[in-house]
Amino acid sequence: MSRSPCKMTKPKGRPIQLCSLFSHFNLFHATMYNLVKPLLFSLAPENAHHFTVKSLKRSLTIPGARQIIQQLYGFEHPNLKRNLLGLTFQNPVGLAAGFDKDGQYINEMSSLGFGFIEVGTVTPKPQSGNPQPRLFRLPDDDALINRMGFNNQGVDALVEQLKKERPEGIIIGGNIGKNKVTPNEQAADDYTYTFDALFPYVDYFVVNVSSPNTPNLRSLQEKEPLTHLLKSLQARNQAQEQPKPMLLKIAPDLTFEQINEVIEIVEEVELEGIIATNTTISREQLKTTHDTITTIGNGGLSGAPLRERATAVIRYIRERAKKDLVIIGVGGITTAEDALEKIEAGADLVQVYTGLVYRGPVLVKDIKKALV
Repeated sequence: MSRSPCKMTKPKGRPIQLCSLFSHFNLFHATMYNLVKPLLFSLAPENAHHFTVKSLKRSLTIPGARQIIQQLYGFEHPNLKRNLLGLTFQNPVGLAAGFDKDGQYINEMSSLGFGFIEVGTVTPKPQSGNPQPRLFRLPDDDALINRMGFNNQGVDALVEQLKKERPEGIIIGGNIGKNKVTPNEQAADDYTYTFDALFPYVDYFVVNVSSPNTPNLRSLQEKEPLTHLLKSLQARNQAQEQPKPMLLKIAPDLTFEQINEVIEIVEEVELEGIIATNTTISREQLKTTHDTITTIGNGGLSGAPLRERATAVIRYIRERAKKDLVIIGVGGITTAEDALEKIEAGADLVQVYTGLVYRGPVLVKDIKKALV
């Protein structure tokens, strides 16, 4: 469990009882998830994901279920609001891209208390992604390895989902990429096509050139192709009557020299922010056996082992970038303390994904309470 906000202060009288109730309440829900987790972990990771979100979707069709879930996992406070990117976030805790690629579960995931949800990564055309199995748990490390490969139904299908009524106050980000068959020389065409299709339906954009699971995608982070891509998108954006905020998602495996180049390009092209970081190809300091890692093979590692590197990248960017650059911190957030660490390093907002797998939805509430 993460540190309780009650331990940060010394309340007197009745608030002590309330703090005790909150602590028992959170312990109860963490325990409930721990009871369910063995069942979920008995399923293949991708099957467990689909089972979980579909179960949540079905449960919300029961009258009064949404109110109960919001009462269980909701926690809002005026101090959680953030005015960033020209948008008002009800709280700074978001759902990272990759969880809901096709925007099918925005209503359901928003009931768990997220302030914003990032859909995608989406590509112009539908693609099935890499062969299964392509998602693996590393329970000894509170980590996942994935090589999903931008599996999604295509931008047109996502647009149809986003046309539906969304929960009040939720911010939606659109994470965009290119199709696997599109050569890097034509990547800008894929990104601008997806940008145009999504523009009326999302609140901000994220340019994803940092996934390790699409061949040669990460080479788009190099100076010349990245500058060309971002300038193409920004020109499209600025031609709109009301341009949308645009951010770049970067890999944790970049050197600090490469990060310097990224900061220069982002500021030159006048992007509003950076998401730090995506998954890593590193396999250093894992508790999981070498034989298991070798058997799993390629993919991006997420979860607790990424925490320190992601935080270091956030801190490095904050110390060198312009003060108004928005940083969204993601990578290794499995406790409230991990989220606070990201914010103290310079992140304005945070996102979670793998932490949900290992801690359950109470993680979102824990983070928000700790922030308050």
